[in-house]
Amino acid sequence: MTKKLREKWNEALQAVLPIIAIVLVLCFVIAPISSSILLCFLLGAVLLLAGMMLFTLGAELAMSPMGERVGTCLTKSRKLPVVIGLSFLLGFIITISEPDLQVLANQVPAVPNMTLILSVACGVGAFLVVALLRMLFSVALPPLLLVFYGVVFVLAMFVPKDFLSVAFDSGGVTTGPMTVPFIMALGVGISATRSDRHAADDSFGLVALCSIGPILAVMILSMIFKADSSAYTPPVIPEIGDSKELFLLFARELPAYMKEIAVSLLPIILFFMIFQIFMLKLRKLKKIAIGLVYTYAGLVLFLTGVNVGFMPAGNYLGQVLAKSAHPLFLVPIAMIMGYFIVKAEPAVYVLNKQVEEITDGAISSKAMGMGLSLGVAVSLGLAMVRVLTGISILWFLIPGYAIALGISFFVPKIYTAIAFDSGGVASGPMTAAFLLPMAQGACSALGGNIVTDAFGVVAMVAMTPLITIQVMGLASRIRAKRGVQEGMSAAHGQSEAYAAFELLDDDAIIEL
Repeated sequence: MTKKLREKWNEALQAVLPIIAIVLVLCFVIAPISSSILLCFLLGAVLLLAGMMLFTLGAELAMSPMGERVGTCLTKSRKLPVVIGLSFLLGFIITISEPDLQVLANQVPAVPNMTLILSVACGVGAFLVVALLRMLFSVALPPLLLVFYGVVFVLAMFVPKDFLSVAFDSGGVTTGPMTVPFIMALGVGISATRSDRHAADDSFGLVALCSIGPILAVMILSMIFKADSSAYTPPVIPEIGDSKELFLLFARELPAYMKEIAVSLLPIILFFMIFQIFMLKLRKLKKIAIGLVYTYAGLVLFLTGVNVGFMPAGNYLGQVLAKSAHPLFLVPIAMIMGYFIVKAEPAVYVLNKQVEEITDGAISSKAMGMGLSLGVAVSLGLAMVRVLTGISILWFLIPGYAIALGISFFVPKIYTAIAFDSGGVASGPMTAAFLLPMAQGACSALGGNIVTDAFGVVAMVAMTPLITIQVMGLASRIRAKRGVQEGMSAAHGQSEAYAAFELLDDDAIIEL
């Protein structure tokens, strides 16, 4: 276990140190900040590192095995009403458990927190049912995505603009560190019960569809509640006199996050225990129990560090950069941050690891990391352009999703499922608690509308990986086609080479 912890610590360092370095450079060179905020940020970074180490180990020991076993058990029941009912309940429970959603709900004006959370949970539950039925009946993912996103953008025309960005943000935050390990493992468990050759491909795509439900749910909610952008309250900028006050600040907040994560984990544990008693009846649960302890401790430390240390720093940096002589520097700075910050998202580690395992290394963690980093860098640049100009988010989302959905019909389908999963995974607590406050701080300093111009950062982060990961798939198809043509044209001629390529399935293309 010590070796595993050391390995996870090294992974956490590699992910978080670039962010710490970038912020320190900004603090000392471009945008000086007070010593209070800097000390909070540094202590928050230490907690974040420890939290990532424990969480990733906990997800590996507990959340993933739990999800796989529940998924396999659901499929073996062979009773469609039972599958539908339990799938909705599971989606509802794990969404209420998602810390990212609570972070967003606390920042959204006008709508009561629990109203927003319950609406989003219903959306995830409904679309988890759709996702599982798709897997059970082997329905292709691209047509489903085209239909549902078509409904989303048609409905967007009738949604009040104060709700539009929040609706799309909610789709990104619901697929965070609590939800992703369980849902992705659920897909693996269900696909394991199928014997067809596309079963592994279909194990991805659950997160993709579950990201659509919250968007629709909040859009429907917008017909009931009227958002008031003046109700937004920025995060409190701490004033620290000495180290004692610094530790007291974190100590005061720690119990709240201990309670929050306990409440979040409890429904999932109870759900699994009921499955264990009546259906699974596993004998060895010690490893899962230890993993749950690691998961709990990791999330408590991670969220305390991010919310207490990172959120004020992000907001203040945004204000200082926007008030500087060159506010356009916000765009390249945000892009650099986006490139590195996605590596610190806990759920990204889970996705990359699972992709590498399911594809037997054909799609490596390194390739996935590069695709996600490039996508998030572009999205943060575009998000800051929105903050500076006030352009509607639809001018970015409609072309972006049109490109992503268009590409999906020309790439190996496993890349489409992974790409749309990665969009939800990339927009986690680091985005919600650092980059979103940074955009809010900049927007406030520039005198913009927080609700319409600053919210939407999470949605932008969730969009661009859909394109970059699928472009990787398109490149792999082109390379495979060229390799087959060059390899066979010498012996059989060009027409035979092309015919041979047409006979290859997606799995063969990925292997090539």
